[in-house]
Amino acid sequence: MSVGLGYLPWGRPDSVMSRSCLRDARHELSYADVARRAEAVAEQLAGHGVGAGDVVAVMLPNRVELLLVLLAAWRLGAAVTPVNPVLTTTEATYQLRDADAVLVVTAGPDAPTAGLPSIPVDVLRAEPCGSLPDREVRPQDLALLIYTSGSTGRPKGVMLDHAHLQAMTAMLAGHLKLTEADHCLLVLPLFHVNAICVSFLSSLLAGGQLTVLERFAPLPFLEAVERYRPTYFAAVPTIYARLAELPADVAPDTSSLRFAICGAAPASKELLERCEERFGFLIVEGYGLTEGTCASTCNPVDGRRRPGTVGPPLPGQEIGVVSARGDLLPAGATGEVVVRGPNVMRGYLRRPDETAAVLVDGWLRTGDVGRVDDDGYLTLVDRVKDMIIRGGENLYPKEIESVLYSHPAVLEAAVVGAPDRVYGEVPVAYVVTYPGTAVSAGDLLGHCRQHLTKIKLPVEIRLPDALPKNPVGKIDKPALRKSLQQGTAAR
Repeated sequence: MSVGLGYLPWGRPDSVMSRSCLRDARHELSYADVARRAEAVAEQLAGHGVGAGDVVAVMLPNRVELLLVLLAAWRLGAAVTPVNPVLTTTEATYQLRDADAVLVVTAGPDAPTAGLPSIPVDVLRAEPCGSLPDREVRPQDLALLIYTSGSTGRPKGVMLDHAHLQAMTAMLAGHLKLTEADHCLLVLPLFHVNAICVSFLSSLLAGGQLTVLERFAPLPFLEAVERYRPTYFAAVPTIYARLAELPADVAPDTSSLRFAICGAAPASKELLERCEERFGFLIVEGYGLTEGTCASTCNPVDGRRRPGTVGPPLPGQEIGVVSARGDLLPAGATGEVVVRGPNVMRGYLRRPDETAAVLVDGWLRTGDVGRVDDDGYLTLVDRVKDMIIRGGENLYPKEIESVLYSHPAVLEAAVVGAPDRVYGEVPVAYVVTYPGTAVSAGDLLGHCRQHLTKIKLPVEIRLPDALPKNPVGKIDKPALRKSLQQGTAAR
């Protein structure tokens, strides 16, 4: 079989094939085991008529079989659309039909299938019979259809081919200095490109190993670190917040960890410093989006980190900022962040107008506001769509959130615009505090007054027990805005 792509498990030297590759609570597989089982699943998919150019849907929680289905579909020249297993029937049906999936691999008979043929995960084959002809997995083959969260409308299918995955995994493995000695502990959901690229494919490209956790919970996660001795993991700010709020007597052995990555949403400098001091491992913050195959910048693991930034561009990518007219701006200027490189998506599935709106003159327009310093490090200011216009003045919620995070009692914060008949919009803050801390909304407002001009002050600070999250763990600001507009925000 032709190999060609470095993150595929088959066709490697015997010394690699005998090494540990994937494990979860049910399985522990070597590279040879993974190659064999992926071949068996590929034969099974082919028996259901799956071939080159088709799309296979996989609707499973985090487990080894989800990754085997990915590899099996690619073996046949098919693409995969991972479906969040907690979607409603309506939501899942939309994705399955929009993606033109021909088959669904599910957790069981109760899973939505939109009437498509399906294979329950428990009947996936484990042994091949040698019935498939060799086929090259080509860089131009469509590999993934990852659906956006839909925060700005109906979810869109982001088309990523193997050339995008190869570029991204090579960038990540090089920047993070991954080797065969590295071991990733995967905790982010595998229906998202972050977990697929940062944790799975980059590990395979480096010849390392991956341990898959089905879901995150603070104590079981730390127990897994002690048991499996990983060298790195990737997480979102919410996970670091859950770790930071653990009681002081929780003191796990995290000495195996070489570094951890924080991405998918902005994190406060205070939260990351608190986690580093408490658990003793390095955290590097990065930035990217699905349309860029996951990551575009990342602070170095063994070079100069700049807290408050999301680092320089990954090797092979360019980062810039543009004005509202689309003109590139000089270092230090604030504008919309744009990305260029071999990792930028093919486009949105069957949405040429929306593709043309974000792929402009060879650049991917991200919708994020930021600035790049003289050394190329990117600082994010906010989302374009999150900006609050108060009486004609542009307010960036992230600036207000950063001030709130600097208060020692604040664990999580989100600022959104509330409708106002006089000013158009005004900022409202939602704050979750660390357990056992006593702080009032008045205390936090007083803290804000010390650091913000009057126009930037929240008109109200609410103290809920928790903030809503979207499926990938980001604070769900659209839900907060909607509740404000309806006048039924949780208090």
